[in-house]
Amino acid sequence: MYKLIEPEVAGGLGEKTAMDNTFFPPIVKYLHYEFDGWMGNDILESFPCYIVTEQLKKDIESETLTGITFDIVLVSKSDTFLELYPNKELPIFFWAKINGESYKDDFFITEKNTLAISEKAYSLLNDYNIDQADIEALE
Repeated sequence: MYKLIEPEVAGGLGEKTAMDNTFFPPIVKYLHYEFDGWMGNDILESFPCYIVTEQLKKDIESETLTGITFDIVLVSKSDTFLELYPNKELPIFFWAKINGESYKDDFFITEKNTLAISEKAYSLLNDYNIDQADIEALE
């Protein structure tokens, strides 16, 4: 059993993101995630990328979940974020690169470019804040 998850969108791709738009989905070479807000979720999205908090990254690695690797992400706060949350600190985030094989790995991207997760991955994510994520069964 797999589930589709659409995480909180707390911002977007920042101006320092380097990507090749000649493909769909675009191929991102360097990720800059600019926050406009944040409801506290540990996994976030800005198509076609995902980021996770440092603690979630550590637990994914310790559980040896498959179909995901991690890289650095440049994180910044937009003017809107600074106005709305002048004193809000952000945790350390990592770029979650999804490279799993469909219906084999714990994380994979479906043909409709949606993130799919295994029951094992879902069980782990449930220990974290994913309140803003839309989750449904993958048919």
